[in-house]
Amino acid sequence: MGARKRLMAEKIKEAKKTAYFASLRDVPSSPRKMRYVADLVRGMEVSKALATLKFNSKDAAKDIEKVLRSAIANWEQKNDRKAENGELYISKIFVDEGATLKRMRPAPQGRGYRIRKRSNHITIFVDAKTNEEK
Repeated sequence: MGARKRLMAEKIKEAKKTAYFASLRDVPSSPRKMRYVADLVRGMEVSKALATLKFNSKDAAKDIEKVLRSAIANWEQKNDRKAENGELYISKIFVDEGATLKRMRPAPQGRGYRIRKRSNHITIFVDAKTNEEK
């Protein structure tokens, strides 16, 4: 590894020490369905987002709730204390496309229809509110 690459890698590593995030990879649903639920909670306080996800009827809400709880636990682990009510908020949430499984389904007259079984990766960043933001 060259010197420039090593410096950049160290800079990224330092930035990750102050970032509090969690990710879930290869969730077996399409990214479009997952982004619909992710847009509901983007920028919300954590307690309000958890309540929204708990009572959402979409199946994707369960996966996002799981990742959000993990991100909260990561924040608490790095700061050695429990998060107070209204202290944390979702600073960033994004859903990336994962691997696509390509399958064939039999169709009339000897043809085959292609089925794409999509997957996605969820990443959630949480951050504490400062006194000005409260």
